[in-house]
Amino acid sequence: MKNPFKKILDMQEKKSEIPVQDAQENTVEFAENIENQSETPENKPSDTPDSLAELQKQLEESRNKHLYLLSDFENYKRHAARERMDLINTAGRDMMAALLPILDDFDRAAKNGALSEGTTLIHHKLAHTLKSKGLSSLDVKAGDEFDPDNHEAVAEIPAPNEASKGKIVDILEQGYTLGGKIMRHAKVVVGK
Repeated sequence: MKNPFKKILDMQEKKSEIPVQDAQENTVEFAENIENQSETPENKPSDTPDSLAELQKQLEESRNKHLYLLSDFENYKRHAARERMDLINTAGRDMMAALLPILDDFDRAAKNGALSEGTTLIHHKLAHTLKSKGLSSLDVKAGDEFDPDNHEAVAEIPAPNEASKGKIVDILEQGYTLGGKIMRHAKVVVGK
């Protein structure tokens, strides 16, 4: 007696073989069609020398723009750091400018011998504190050459001798710098 299941199995095998074989043939035909279509002029890749050169040119332009932006940013950072340092160095400029007349009064009193011992100590302490904060006096003395960058001529008087012409005869107010920049020019009398 024949096995009824064997007949069903045989039929299933035959059915499964046909679709698999058809699918393989269809896949091969599909792949060939795609290859044929990709070689048509409309679908050719754009690897022509002109387009490649154009892409390289665009890449070079983008690279240059990037380098320019990078250098601009570096310059900005350096400029900002320099401004910050200048601000730090001259932060107390207004306060020191307000204290300079007091220091001048102390200096005048010390010249005339009108300071007591305690007041002399206060004068030295004030001068030392301002110096520690970056204030320094301009080195100006009678007989120096007049320099308009550091000195302010308040008056001109006839020179006592020929060698004093164009030179400082007297110092009325001391000049000061803060952080390397002129805070106040020295007020001087010049011989003419």
